[in-house]
Amino acid sequence: MLDSKQCEAFLAVAEAGSFDAAGEQLYITPSAVSLRVQALEKYLGQILIIRGRPSVLTKAGQTLLQHLRHTRLMEQNLLQGLMGKTSDSEFYKIALASNADSLATWLLPSIQPTLFKEKIVLELKIDDQSHTHTLLETGQVNACISAEEQVMSGCLAQPLGKMRYKMLASADFAAYWFRQGVNRESLRKAPAVIFNHKDLMHSEMLLKCFGLPMQSYPYHFIPSTDAFVKAIQLGLGFGMAPEIQVQSLLSSGAFVEIMPEAQLDIPLYWHHWKRQSKQLDILTETIVQAAKKLLI
Repeated sequence: MLDSKQCEAFLAVAEAGSFDAAGEQLYITPSAVSLRVQALEKYLGQILIIRGRPSVLTKAGQTLLQHLRHTRLMEQNLLQGLMGKTSDSEFYKIALASNADSLATWLLPSIQPTLFKEKIVLELKIDDQSHTHTLLETGQVNACISAEEQVMSGCLAQPLGKMRYKMLASADFAAYWFRQGVNRESLRKAPAVIFNHKDLMHSEMLLKCFGLPMQSYPYHFIPSTDAFVKAIQLGLGFGMAPEIQVQSLLSSGAFVEIMPEAQLDIPLYWHHWKRQSKQLDILTETIVQAAKKLLI
C-alpha cells in the first residue's frame, strides 16, 4: 500500500518542479522531501524523479503522477458529495480545461449565474481544443471542453456544437497584400498570424489549398485570443479567427474573409467523469444548454 506522506512529497516535487519548492509547500526541509521520495522509489522498485533543475519525471513517475491526480480529484468529489463542500471553504472548487477561444467568447458569460448561485470557484487550465482531453485523462481537471469525440473509460462526452473559424484580414491588409488576389505567390509574401505552435488550422489550410508549408511564408505567434484578433485588426497579418469573436468586425467591414474555402467548423464536446459532484452536474447542464444556443 502506498504511503500517504511519501506520495504527498512526490506529488509536491512533481507539481512544484523542485525539492526546494516542495519543501516550502509541505513545511519540511528539502532533504526530508528527498528521503520520502527515495523511500517511495525503493518500495516501488522504480526511479520516479530525475534530480535536476527542474526535476524531471521518469515514465514510471508520470504513471504515478496520473494515478495520484486521479485519486485527489476523486477524493475532492467524495468530500463535496458527502459534506457539500470542502471543510475549509464555503465554495466548491472545480478544475476545468477549456480551449482559449471558448473561454474568451461564450463560456464565462454562460456559467456566471451558476457560479454565483452554487458558490463555485474555478481552477481553469487553457490548452488547444485538441489537447484539453489529455488534461482530463491525466487527472488534472474534473471536466474539459475538447474537440476529441472519443470517450475515455469512466467518462461521458456530450456534444456542444461547432465553433466556426474563418480566414480573415483587415480591409487595408487585404487591399495591400492581396491586390492581385489570394494566390500561392501572394500567400508566400504576406505575413500570417497563428495562435501558437499547437494551432494547426492555419498551416493545414494553406498546405491543403495551396501546397504551402509553414517554412514558406512569414508568420507571427500570438498566444492570446484578444491580442490575436487585435494583431489582425492592426494589419500585422491574416489568420483563422472564430466567427463568434469577430462578428461585429466582419459586419462593419473592418475584417474581410479572404479565403471562403478555408472556413472550418470545429466540433466541441464536454467530457466529464460519470461520477461527479452535484455542483459539477449543475455546471455540466448549464454549459451544455448554453452551447446549444450559442454554437453552430
